[in-house]
Amino acid sequence: MSTTFTPAAREIFEKQVLAHVACLDLNGAPHVTPVWVRLDGDDVIINTALGRAKARFLANDPRVAVSLTDPDNMYSLVALRGNVTGFTTEGADKEIDDLAKKYLGVDTYPMRREGEVRVTVRITPEHISAQPQ
Repeated sequence: MSTTFTPAAREIFEKQVLAHVACLDLNGAPHVTPVWVRLDGDDVIINTALGRAKARFLANDPRVAVSLTDPDNMYSLVALRGNVTGFTTEGADKEIDDLAKKYLGVDTYPMRREGEVRVTVRITPEHISAQPQ
């Protein structure tokens, strides 16, 4: 089982592509959400807000799967299974602003709600598969 991303997989993460994060809800049913994403080494970083369903579910059960498809080639993809290994509000506002820069080309995340507390989620892969290798 690979836990390291190939150069081709890393290229997909650099693009403005939505990832799909699958986790388990409080009853154990699957829950899938499109998210902005980036890599930090071989960890996947996403950002959400406290109180949202995915934040509750990921805090409750760290098991997660993530998939991305290259927007330029639908047969080029990355899929991984892993665990949430970090869940922090520290630096999360900057993180969502950085993701907004990548995905929207703006310096500040424009969809922030009043009183919203952002959280950065770190996902450490246990298994990575990618096409092409």
